[in-house]
Amino acid sequence: MIIMAYNRTKTVYEHITSLLHQGRVHFTLIDPAAQSPEEAANTARVAEEVGSDVILLGGSTGASQLLNATGIAIREACSLPVVLFPGNVDGITPNADAVLFMSLLNSMNHYWVIGAQALGAPTIKRMGIEPIPMGYIVVEPGGTVGWVGEAKLMPRSKPELAACYALAAQYLGMRLVYLEAGSGADTPVPVEMIAAVRGTIDIPIIVGGGIRTPEHARNVVKAGADIVVTGTVLEEKGGASETFKQIVAAVKGV
Repeated sequence: MIIMAYNRTKTVYEHITSLLHQGRVHFTLIDPAAQSPEEAANTARVAEEVGSDVILLGGSTGASQLLNATGIAIREACSLPVVLFPGNVDGITPNADAVLFMSLLNSMNHYWVIGAQALGAPTIKRMGIEPIPMGYIVVEPGGTVGWVGEAKLMPRSKPELAACYALAAQYLGMRLVYLEAGSGADTPVPVEMIAAVRGTIDIPIIVGGGIRTPEHARNVVKAGADIVVTGTVLEEKGGASETFKQIVAAVKGV
């Protein structure tokens, strides 16, 4: 298992790139609305202990009220980089190292494609947070993020369509592509879709939503995911869950 301390003389993107040169990467998603700042800090501490690489902080609904306090608590509890995963323009805090500056590419509402980004960009600049440009693609069933983001959900049976969107993201200069089935999805992103995207683009692929077992995490990585995100399994079973440890090991061990 690769464990590399975050050197804050580097950008977060450079840190992630360095990790990817050595193997696959695991992100732990913490939703401020799902627990207290103290509980979030404990989850982050456990995540670091078991080898997760990055803390994603955010959620699609109700995350803003506890965002600042949770960011402070997490940064005091562990040394992992904290990267914002904002659900809207209120999902930004200076108590983070970077932000996934994402465009929901298959939203039917231009607000989620470019409007929120234009509104949030001055705040990110003022706070001095590192932006990491990312194409965000929501796949069936989509969950809350699909509903809130008014996504024309990517059909599970059309992996080639997802590959087209991902390639467009790369050509637009985005540094990452995130395939998202929705938090806690019963049916995660199909491995066939991950493989199709991996065979089409050169930039790193993040996959999240409904990854609950080590076996599935391993299959996602084998299909071509560079970065795997898990979060709901922590909310359901607790930050010290053996399943979580095994998922991180499966991602890092392939």
